[in-house]
Amino acid sequence: MRAERFDAVAAGLRIAARSLALLARRQRGLAEELLAEELPWLTWLPPEERVVCVRELLADLVAGADTGLLTPFARNLASWRSTAEAWADPSLARDLQGPVDGDGPVIDKPMSEAA
Repeated sequence: MRAERFDAVAAGLRIAARSLALLARRQRGLAEELLAEELPWLTWLPPEERVVCVRELLADLVAGADTGLLTPFARNLASWRSTAEAWADPSLARDLQGPVDGDGPVIDKPMSEAA
């Protein structure tokens, strides 16, 4: 890709990301609705989690658009999608929220490298 074309794509992404972030600040419900259309799995998240997800993804997208580093956004997107998939399975969601049986083997605390 030529530098001129890359710069044009990056500038467009910055404007789109910042515009979406501004929309989210002024019309949070509308921003959530737009993201839910693009990311239908958002509907599997509980409402309070959905708000946090949208806020985090928008922040990462704006930062990535500004710096050209979109890896944190991509990681966070994958993480939230996995979380939504867990919430979509009621028995899995219930198991993950409840206490965990401590029936695994006891292991020693790792020694620090400085010791």
